[in-house]
Amino acid sequence: MKEANLNQIILQNILQYTDIGIHVIDKARKTIIYNEAMGTLEGLAMHQVVGKDLLDTFPSLNENTSTLIRVLSIKKPILDKVQIYINFKGQKITSLNSTIPLIWKDQIVGALEIAKDITYLNRLSNKLMDLQQELKNNNYNVSKGEIKHYTFNDIIGISKNIKEAIKVAMRAKDSPSSVLIYGETGTGKELFAQSIHYEGIRRKGPFIAQNCAAIPETLLEGILFGTEKGGFTGAVQREGIFEQANGGTLLLDEINSMSYGLQAKLLRVLQEGYVRRIGGVQDIPIDVRIIATTNEEPLESIKNGNLRKDLYYRLNVVYIRIPPLRERKEDIPILSNYFIEKYNPLLGKNILGIEEEVLDCFYKYSWGGNVRELENTIESAMNYAINNRTYLTKEDFISFEHIIKDSNILKSNVVEIDKPLSDYLDEIEKQIIETSLKIHNYNITQTAKKLGMRRQTLQYKMKKYILGAK
Repeated sequence: MKEANLNQIILQNILQYTDIGIHVIDKARKTIIYNEAMGTLEGLAMHQVVGKDLLDTFPSLNENTSTLIRVLSIKKPILDKVQIYINFKGQKITSLNSTIPLIWKDQIVGALEIAKDITYLNRLSNKLMDLQQELKNNNYNVSKGEIKHYTFNDIIGISKNIKEAIKVAMRAKDSPSSVLIYGETGTGKELFAQSIHYEGIRRKGPFIAQNCAAIPETLLEGILFGTEKGGFTGAVQREGIFEQANGGTLLLDEINSMSYGLQAKLLRVLQEGYVRRIGGVQDIPIDVRIIATTNEEPLESIKNGNLRKDLYYRLNVVYIRIPPLRERKEDIPILSNYFIEKYNPLLGKNILGIEEEVLDCFYKYSWGGNVRELENTIESAMNYAINNRTYLTKEDFISFEHIIKDSNILKSNVVEIDKPLSDYLDEIEKQIIETSLKIHNYNITQTAKKLGMRRQTLQYKMKKYILGAK
């Protein structure tokens, strides 16, 4: 088979089976490629579009409103544009579009539009903003009992490392300055952030948390700063969470996942003290304290291009480093007992503690998921423990038996060699990958990043060791 034919087959399959909508027109504005995903988005079949003039197929568009036609004219890409529209089936769709000019030998030959259906994400973000507004309007607080708020009393630990972090956080609670919290996944960053707010001078104001990694940049910008009607296709007038958090605290979780462009806009808001909604002309003063968190060491984030240096200096007025569980192992018994007491009434158990043999395994384990992983481990074991059992034993850790196995490997000083070294290394590698996958809920991107390998390499290893979500 000729290479050109193979490439054509590959391209055809990519176009057919990808969930990204693809629409290509030539310089005469006729559609030459229109895949099934784009048809699903717009409510059309391929035969209704291919070979026809774009404006004949979409009469509601014109030369100014069609991004494909505009790109033919300006010969520059239009990237990450949010569009909200009613498709030909009457469904309200939100898509994230990038339109790119196709140039051959300095001549424009067509335009390519790539569209990602983010309708579900947009609904979630709108529900989130509506819920936050409802919480603000109803002035929910701890005394009413609707929402659990955390304070420094909820941070459990006796180690020097955790006490030092608490001490810094307590000093920051009555300051108006920005706070930057660094901690690995599962160390309790929001616990610290809430403690600073609810024991500080802004305790009577709202506390709003937003994960910067969970939502695409274009939606996140609207969530942060709000939108005005007409700001983009389908936009409505809506407060952003900066306005909703006015007089209180805004927690920006995983700030290192925010795009560089949006970081620049955030920096301007922090420096000038006002926001302007997307599509708006009015500057709205805001009084918000920012607490930002990162799961990557900040200077490493700057080096890797994930965090702007100027934003880092603006946020890093108060810096708190939360130690990972492997650096505070003396806290494992007290944390374990705390979680046992928490789940006893919920699960109808009367567990008093953990056997020493299990605790010994806990001390030797690395705890990549930190306190969150420890809590999940305890909760799981208590579900498996028989009702008359008073202490958790090895037999109860069915879902987390890798903790016991990994610890046993470390405990062995003398190993009887009965197979090639490569087999032992494969077994260890398999256990490490399997553990990390469980910690990150089988999220390939997060697991690969934690293990320091490419996604493709991780996927190859998973296939090799037959690993996957059960």
